[in-house]
Amino acid sequence: MKGPKIRLGKLLGITFQIDPTWFVVFTLITLSLTSRFAEEYPHWTTLTYWMVGILTSILFFVSVVLHELAHSAVAISKGIPVRSITLFIFGGVAQISREASRPGIEFLVAAAGPAASIVISLFFGGLWLLGKGNSEVVAALGQWLAEINLMLALFNLIPGFPLDGGRILRSIIWGISGNFAKATRAASTLGKLVAYLFIIMGGWFLLNAAQQSFQQIVLRETLSGIKANDMMTRDCPRIPPGITVAQFLEDFLFQTGRHCFLIMDQDMLLGIITLHEVNKMPREHWDQTRVEEIMLPLQQLKWVSPDQDIVKILEYMDREDINQVPVVEQGRLLGMVGRHEILRLLQRRLELST
Repeated sequence: MKGPKIRLGKLLGITFQIDPTWFVVFTLITLSLTSRFAEEYPHWTTLTYWMVGILTSILFFVSVVLHELAHSAVAISKGIPVRSITLFIFGGVAQISREASRPGIEFLVAAAGPAASIVISLFFGGLWLLGKGNSEVVAALGQWLAEINLMLALFNLIPGFPLDGGRILRSIIWGISGNFAKATRAASTLGKLVAYLFIIMGGWFLLNAAQQSFQQIVLRETLSGIKANDMMTRDCPRIPPGITVAQFLEDFLFQTGRHCFLIMDQDMLLGIITLHEVNKMPREHWDQTRVEEIMLPLQQLKWVSPDQDIVKILEYMDREDINQVPVVEQGRLLGMVGRHEILRLLQRRLELST
């Protein structure tokens, strides 16, 4: 990488620096994250999803630096100098002064990066679990960083030189054959094959993405202008706590044909229950299990505002694997929007347009 660099400082004798192209990818990732958080958590304020987006993006690049630092630390411990770690448009790169002198050293240096990314992924995965039901912000940040670091580790383990996986493969072939040049040729050849495979898969991905984009446009046009307030159910049926699941099915769900019920203790909302929750438990437990034991409690309910676009709500339901979502304004429950009603409306509109 040529051109000017922004120097950040030194650690372990390694110069840390940023290539100006890094700001491009940092901006793109931040914009992508804020857009994602705005769609997935429509009840967040604009300031919240921007702050979480920026922080998540920063932590992602910290993770990239730690990945490269793991390579560097092992290299230094084996007597191989490391000049710098640079963040640029494609992520990060450690400039190691020379090749390893033995296959075992190359294996350890190459494997250190993916191993660090896996550890980082586990850390953020734990953060996601701790945040679930307690802090939506922490859970959202932890989930994305856990996923992206796992993807980073798996991508780098692809056995195509000069990826970490290719270097690991070269070290293995080198160790077996005792011939560094032969090992490099073999790893480089496989690297070319992997590159061709990426090109082929990229074409398939573009075709699939184009088809999905067209379907998304049809969906958006068909349901254009419809908000949660337009089709929510306002008279949500209520049931008391303490009744069994069997009683709920017999006396309420089968009798009314409704899909979602509010579990209320006098005027206090405890949670909601749908057939989705009932289907998760064995039938033989219906007579002994109370509805509040399997309900979605109030603290875990995902909600939307009355002016939320119905297409985004449907996408939100798909991501969260839920069939009903409460509509809330200023802390007051206005009604419920169900997947069944949205899909039924979509079917009717598509039938009218054909």
